[in-house]
This record gives sequence, structure tokens and C-alpha cells, in this order.
Amino acid sequence: RSPPGSLLAAEAMRAAGLLLAWVLLRPAGTQQCHPAGPSGVLRFTDRHAEIRVPALHRVPSSLDPLYGLVRRCLDLIQQNPLPTELLRVALNDPGSVRTSQVVQYELGYVVCAVVALLFTVAVPVAGMCFCYCRSRRRCGGRLRAHRRSLGCRRHCLLLCLSLTSLVILISVVCAFVTSQRVKGQMELGLGAVPATLRTLRQHIANVPQGVQMVVDQFDVPRQQIISDLAGLSRSVGLSIHAQLKAMTYAALADLQDRAGDLQTSLHHLQILDKTVRALASARAELEPALRERRRLVVALLDDPRCTSCASVLGRAQSLELGADYGKVPSVEKVLKALAGLPRSDFAEMIRQGNGTFNSIPELAVERMARVIQDLRDDVARVTEKVQSIADSFPLSDYTRPVSEALVKVEDRSQPYLREVQRFEQYRWIAGTVLCSIILLILICNVTGMALGSYGLSKREDPSDYECRGEAGAKFLLLGVGLAFLFSWLLILLVFATFLVGGNIQTLVCRNWVNQEIYKFIDTPGNLPPSMNITRQLNLRRDSNLSATYRECKSGAGLWEVLQLERSYDLDEHLKTPKYTADFQKRLGDFMARLGDVRLLRSEGRQDLETFARSGVDEVDYGRFQEEMKNPVVQTSLPGLARSLEGLQKMQRNSTVAGRLATEARALWQMQNSTVQSQEALVAKLGESVQFLSRLAPHLQERVKNTLATTASVEARLPAQAQQILRQEIGCFTRKELRYFAQYLNWVGQTLREDVASCQPLATALDNGRVILCDRIADPWNAFWFSLGCCTFFLIPNIIFAVRLTKHFRPIRNRLM
Repeated sequence: RSPPGSLLAAEAMRAAGLLLAWVLLRPAGTQQCHPAGPSGVLRFTDRHAEIRVPALHRVPSSLDPLYGLVRRCLDLIQQNPLPTELLRVALNDPGSVRTSQVVQYELGYVVCAVVALLFTVAVPVAGMCFCYCRSRRRCGGRLRAHRRSLGCRRHCLLLCLSLTSLVILISVVCAFVTSQRVKGQMELGLGAVPATLRTLRQHIANVPQGVQMVVDQFDVPRQQIISDLAGLSRSVGLSIHAQLKAMTYAALADLQDRAGDLQTSLHHLQILDKTVRALASARAELEPALRERRRLVVALLDDPRCTSCASVLGRAQSLELGADYGKVPSVEKVLKALAGLPRSDFAEMIRQGNGTFNSIPELAVERMARVIQDLRDDVARVTEKVQSIADSFPLSDYTRPVSEALVKVEDRSQPYLREVQRFEQYRWIAGTVLCSIILLILICNVTGMALGSYGLSKREDPSDYECRGEAGAKFLLLGVGLAFLFSWLLILLVFATFLVGGNIQTLVCRNWVNQEIYKFIDTPGNLPPSMNITRQLNLRRDSNLSATYRECKSGAGLWEVLQLERSYDLDEHLKTPKYTADFQKRLGDFMARLGDVRLLRSEGRQDLETFARSGVDEVDYGRFQEEMKNPVVQTSLPGLARSLEGLQKMQRNSTVAGRLATEARALWQMQNSTVQSQEALVAKLGESVQFLSRLAPHLQERVKNTLATTASVEARLPAQAQQILRQEIGCFTRKELRYFAQYLNWVGQTLREDVASCQPLATALDNGRVILCDRIADPWNAFWFSLGCCTFFLIPNIIFAVRLTKHFRPIRNRLM
């Protein structure tokens, strides 16, 4: 038997369950959607694999100081800015170009040309004069007389010729190195031109493919949406079940409690009725036996022979029956009202209701199967709509002219590139030969100085002939002859390379770096119609090459550069409702009844209503409790029996003592056989009376609440389930629309910024400047500068060598 405290706790739990049910019966519209986690953010793969032009940069070199020196020299030679007027006339009407304009702009180069011409004429003429003098033995002969200052002069000439030879050696080494660097960079540069053009054409040709790859990325949200659709119906069913299970389970638990109350009350009423009848029958049987036993005991105790019996006589005289259960109310009317109950199987009814409610997830899967398939078809149709973005994207109309222009440039550049390569080969051969001759001159100088110095050290008398000194003088004269012979070729090569390299540096590279060339191209009228860059590249009319170059260099796409939004409204094509209207409408129109759960059938309701009307709560259980307070017999039979046993021991008369023992045994037998069984029935009656008295005050309210709660839950479950269904579908719709919006936003951003980037065009232009100016023009100019130094230092070399020759030969007249 459960203690009263546990029963109170059970009642408190039931009340809490009903309160929870009331809370959950409120509208669920305030439920919020689950926040989107990291899994709600789509990850798109950049698979369009845009063709990139590798950027070239100026490579630091040990020759950078030489390059800087040459550029400063060229800036001094050509101080004029870009000749825009001269170039405009030359490009539009070459026949009207005036020589005076060209000379005025190229004045620095004209001065250098005059110097080169003078050198070309003067040095060979001087050589011929020297040869004539040598034939007359007037130049390069012997000293006429020995003086004390000859040694000092000889050492001074040796030092000057050595320094001159060292400068020429350093210059020729630089000329060799820069010549090889020009050759290597020229080969790479000439190969890079068609390769870059082909890369640009491939980049332009891949633009439609890149757009298609971007469109194909719709597979990412499509797979996610299909995956979400696969779990939508079960998710909706589980959500309905989870949100309504507390309310439903509370109603079912309350219904089970009332069914238990009915069963238990009926059981206790039957026990109460049987027990009262048994107690009444036992009382009727006990009354004559108890009366007879009282008469005998009183007579015995009243016998004069009974010693000290007067003290017990009063108790014996009060020996009579106590509780009379014939006076308690009858429950036959209640039992008659409850006859045949329960007519319904409450356990099966609750099991069926619980099973129906728990099958809501499976029912949702079944009811939503058709709409899920329709939604999959809608997603497939969205795929076709998304494909229209690639089909209608207008970028190919703009890239086709660019691709055609690149093809023309590549075809027309091939003959020029071959010619440049051929002339570069000639330059390299000529430069190598002439540098070798300069080295030969240096070898003659070194050999002559070494032999002459050695001969002087071995000669005792300055007027004596010494073969090694004579050989040294001849080597020096051989070097002088080579210098006279090849100096004009050297100056011609220097001037030719200087004229080409200098103009490339001052006319092209310098104005390319400060973007004066772009400004010239941007100025209307500077270029002939056949060279209209804006029209050939299909740029907008208000754009210019400088702005386009800056935008491309900053990473802008052709979309921004060409301002395609003026002719193609990409935002209009990427509006989310255009692709999601059918999908959203189908979800919005979906309806399904998922909460039809029968908790209490009509016969069960009738049983509970009959139970409430049966009068269980009208029985006066207080009368039972008052009667149960009275003992079965007013005087305690065990106490009286023990008193008689005590008197027996005090008696002297054996007859009285025997009779006292007999009466004591009779009382004990009556107590054990009759009174104890009635006390057990009273205890059993007390349990039933206690349960029924505790249940009776709340019976009507509990049954009423149970019936009302059950009816309310049954009535509101479908509406509540429908509301949760709408909420879950709304959350699902917003989630899937976010996937569509993420994809369309990504498409817009990618098509505008990543696909068809014009950065390769700007990189190609920068690479062209690096190759032409930094990798070819710089070593090219360093080559002619170094070779020019060699050429001009040949003049002091000739002078010092001729003067030094006399010191290596014997003196004609020795003067003291």
C-alpha cells in the first residue's frame, strides 16, 4: 500500500501535466525556425579555371648601376617629351612629315650622329697619316737623345696605357655580357609575343566556357535542396510529434488515471459492501455467545468462594458488543449504478491512441510523397531556367572582336618578329667579332708593355739594340694598327645600336612608364581609323585605354570594363522569384491533416460519465470511520482473560480455580476465533473507506477535467498539427530560398568580377614593357654604351701606345 505522501506527489504531477498541456495547447506560431548553421552556407568551387598570364617583373641585376647610368645619359641626350604632334602626323599622313620636325625632336641624336661621323672619318684618316709617317720613319721611331727625365715619362706612359687598357677591358667585358644577355632575352621575348597572344586568345575563347561552368555550379544548391526534400516529410512529422507529444501524453496519462480510478473504486466498493455484510453477520453470531459468556463469568466472580474477585466483577459485567456496522450507509445503490462497468477496454483504447499519435511521422511521409516529387520536378525546371543565363549572356558579342584582333596581331607580327630575330643575329655576330678584336688589341697592349719593360730591364746601354724591347714596340704598333683599322666599324655598330636602343628607351619605354603613350592613344584623332583601339576592342565610346588599363590592372572584369549592364540587366536575370515562384507556391499551397488522433471513444466517455454520476462521492464515509473507531467488543477479552488467570493463582478453592481457568480459556478462544477475524475485516474495510473517502471529494472535478482535456486535445490536435506543418514548411521554404539567393548572388558576383577578367590584358601589356624595356632595351643600351667606351678609349690608347713605342727602342744619340 502506497503512503499518503506518494499519492499527493502523484496528484501534483498530474496537475503539472495538465498545466503543461494547457501551455502547449496555445498557438505554436511563436515557434522560431532553427538558425542557419555553417551547413546552411553553400561552398561553390571556382572551377572555371581562368587562363592566367604569368606576370613578369624586373629582375635585380649586378648591372643595374650600369643600366641606370645609361638611362641618365639618354635623358640628357633626349630631353624632349613625347612628340604627339609629330606622331599624329606620321600615323595619319606619313607623306606630310617634315624633316625639320624630326631633326628638331632628334636633335640630341643628330649631334651624336655628327660626332660619330667625325670619328668615322677622322680616325681612319689619322691612321693613314700615321702609316705615311711610319713609312718616312717619323712616327713610332726612336728617341733622339737620352735624358734623365725619360724614365719618369716612360713610367707615366706605362701607367696611362695600363689604365686605358683596364678601362677598355672592363668595357669590353660589359659589352660581351650585355650582348649575350640581349641575345638570350631577345629569344625569350620574341617567343613570348606569340605565346602571350595565344594565351590571351585562349583566355577570351574560354569566357563562354567559364560562364557555363558558373551556371553548372547550380548543382551545389540543387543537390542540397534535393537532400533537404528527402528528409522534409519525416522532419515535419517528427516536429509535429515532438511539439505535441507532451500535450497528448499528458491527456493519455490523465485518461489512464481516471480509468484506474474507476477500476479501483469499483473494487473497493465491492470490498466495502462485502465486508460490512460479513461484519454484520459476525456480530449477530457473536452477540448470544458473548451474552452467555458474560453471565457465566459474572456468576463465577460473584461466588463467595472466589477470593479477591470483586475487582474484576465490574469489567465482566461490562462485557458486551461494540461497533454496529448495521448502522453505516449502504453502497448497494452505487454498486447497482456501476454494474457492468467498465464496458470499454481503456487499456486498448489508450494503446491505440498512443499508436496513432506515434505514427504521425510515417503518416507525414505518406501524405507528402506526391508534393515532394512535384518539388523535385520544379527544381529540375529551375535548372533549365538557370541555363538560360549562359545562353543569353552577351559577353561573346564583345569578346569575338577582341579575339579576331588578337589573331590579326599574331599573324601580322610574325614577319616582323622573324626580321627582328635575323637582325639580332647579325648584331650579335658583329658585336662578338668586334669585341674579340678589341680583346686582341688589349692582348697586343699587354704583350707589348710586358716585352718592352722586360727588354728595358735587360738593356745596359739605352743605345743598344734589344730584341725583346723591339718586339714589345712592334706589338704595341700592331695594336695601334688594329685600332685604326677597325675603329670605324666599331663606331658604326655603336651608333646603329645607340640610335635604335636610345629611341626605344626615350620614345617608348620612358613614355610607357609614365603612361604618356596611353594618353596619346586616348586622344581622339591621334590614331588613324585603322588603328582605332576603342573600336577594335569594342570598348564603349566614352572609355579610354588608360582607364581601361587601370581597371583591368586592379582586377576588374570585362563586365565592368565594357559596362555591359547598360545593354544587359544581369540583376533582372538573377532575381530570385524568377526561379523560385513555382517552388514557393507549391509549398505554400500544400495542406495535409496529420493530427486526427482519437483518444477517448464514446463508450469510454459514457463509462466515465456513469462513474461520475454513480454517487460514489455522495456516500457518507465519515460514518464508516466513526463506527470503525469502536472496538468489536467493549471490554478487552485478552485483558479480562489474563485477569481471570491471575485470580486463579490466588484461589484456595480448587473448584473455583478450575472454573476461572475454564472461563479464561473460553475468552481466549472467543478472541482468537471470532473477534480477531472481525478486527481483520475492520482493517480491510478501513483501507477501502480511506481510498474512497480520499477520492470522493475530487471525483466530479477530475472526471470533468479529464473529459474536457481529452475532448480539447482531440479537437485541437489537427489544427495544431496543421499550424506546425505550416510553420515547418515556412522555415523550409525560407531555408531553400536562401540557397537559391546564395547561388544567384554568387553568380552575379562571379560573372561581374571573376569570369572574363581583363587582368590578363593588363598583365600582358606590363609584361611587354618588362620584356622590351627592362630585359632587352636595358642590356641593349648597356651594350652600345660599353662598346662606345671601348671605341672612344682607343684614341688615348693609340696615343699612349705610339708614345711608349719609342721608349722600347734604342736611343740614337746618348747624351750625358
